Amino acid sequence: MMNLAERHQFILSRLQRDQYINVVDLCKELKVSSVTIRKDLKLLEDKSLLFRTHGGATVNNPYTVDRPVNEKEKIQSTEKNKIGAAAAALLNDNDSIVIASGTTVLYFAKNITPASNLTVVTSALNVALELMREPSIEVIQLGGILRKSSSSVMGSYAEQVLQDFYFNKLFLGVDGIDLDFGLTTTNAMEAHLNRKMISVSQKTIVLADSTKFGKRGFGKICGLEEIDHIITDKGISEQIVKHLESLGVTVTIV
Repeated sequence: MMNLAERHQFILSRLQRDQYINVVDLCKELKVSSVTIRKDLKLLEDKSLLFRTHGGATVNNPYTVDRPVNEKEKIQSTEKNKIGAAAAALLNDNDSIVIASGTTVLYFAKNITPASNLTVVTSALNVALELMREPSIEVIQLGGILRKSSSSVMGSYAEQVLQDFYFNKLFLGVDGIDLDFGLTTTNAMEAHLNRKMISVSQKTIVLADSTKFGKRGFGKICGLEEIDHIITDKGISEQIVKHLESLGVTVTIV
């Protein structure tokens, strides 16, 4: 059996490789109790070597903060553009889609080419402005309370309008994806609107670069079992991909 120092080295090595570990797996691999592992994780967190999460630990700070959309747009821009292009390739003629807010879905909008009778409903002002350039795309802008940091609307007005539609696909941006807690955003009202979008869509497609994994925002959108497809970049760990696929989620890596 490993001593304290050896366990800590094992945990840190696994974290460096996988970015995230959970208590159950560590108990099995190290043949110790969950109480011992949780104590180990607390000691390592006290030394600022990791961040504890519900059921495990990560190398990244799991708590997201709200940032202006023009600032977020510059982060992982190459990856977001590739994700947007892969999402645009999923569109078919006569699709009726809903696009939520976020910088990655804006890159998706930028990659949409003229389509036959494509109908788009969106909460994002910048997405609506981007799609105005295409005469073949009908755009319906939701109304409501303006959230300036994300250039989007939210609230009961937007939710009421959604009740009158049903969509082939929802393209959803998020602030965090936690394997235990699910999908989150930094704003509770926006999370509630996103849940409504999921309820009126046949298929939910999440667009998220790899830095979003292992993080949590204030508002929970839904559990991982409620989504159908995630498009992300090659920075995602193999462990996370396997976990998502075990839940029936299709993972596309660009």
